[in-house]
Amino acid sequence: MQMNLSARELRAVVALAEERNFTRAAQRCHLSQSAFSTLIRGVEDALGAKLFERSTRNVEPTPEGRMFDASARRVLGELDAMVSDFRDHAARRKGRVAIAALPSLAAGWLPGVFAEFRRRFPGIELELFDTLSDQCLALLRSQRVELAIAPAGRDEADLATDLLCADRFYVVCAPAHPLAALSRIRAKDLAAFPFIQLARSTSVRQHLQAALHPVALQSVLEVEHLATVAGMVEAGLGITVVPELTLFHFDRPRLAVRPLHLPGLVRNLYLVRRRGQPLSAAAHSMAELMRERKPRPSAPPRARPSS
Repeated sequence: MQMNLSARELRAVVALAEERNFTRAAQRCHLSQSAFSTLIRGVEDALGAKLFERSTRNVEPTPEGRMFDASARRVLGELDAMVSDFRDHAARRKGRVAIAALPSLAAGWLPGVFAEFRRRFPGIELELFDTLSDQCLALLRSQRVELAIAPAGRDEADLATDLLCADRFYVVCAPAHPLAALSRIRAKDLAAFPFIQLARSTSVRQHLQAALHPVALQSVLEVEHLATVAGMVEAGLGITVVPELTLFHFDRPRLAVRPLHLPGLVRNLYLVRRRGQPLSAAAHSMAELMRERKPRPSAPPRARPSS
């Protein structure tokens, strides 16, 4: 036979076991003495056991009453802990939010966002996966993260996207390089010089190839990391093209940065989540902060005379 006892009934039993007095226990439960007595009697009837021995001077738990009191305290403790934990999560005092983002954003833009979030919600745990665009979306779909910042996903039926910013592209070369003196750099200008490429799996490489087609570049190296690209260009091994939000990697005395205007060459960056699935309270607050603190590229570093 199924039995449903409410937390109110459990608290009444615990109160009477502690107070050993109907009047004081009723006051503690904010009930009249008659209503309290009816409540206790109803619990005993539902259990089929007498929980308390009543006398004119005292109330004593029966052996069954002591056993039930211990169980009631354990259940109420778990219930109170569950409610307290839920309230902490709802009030952003506790929680966890996992995010996937491109490495350049994770290094340049996200640290400031995370620092502001930590000041606002110090009890929320942060987890970050700094990885390429396809992997960001894979982590999102597998529910390992709630939010992703990536240049893809806008046309995916299972994903909802908010545009964060449009990332323009720049040529990076030596200050004395012929490209540094041009007022407008064209696709055929790039093709005339050795080129340092990022890996084919990167969104930078994919955007650049699409915008340059059918122009072919003189690729001399293909590397994984922007810091490596900067070092190779600085050493004179070639030129490169990178998005504006990555230019902090290239703010070096022996590098020049020039805007590149090619039709269609822009990297739109989106805040991506799973469509139709509400965010946790922590992730919702993070998404609001990201929209509030959208990436705003700083002015490109100026060319300096080589030493």
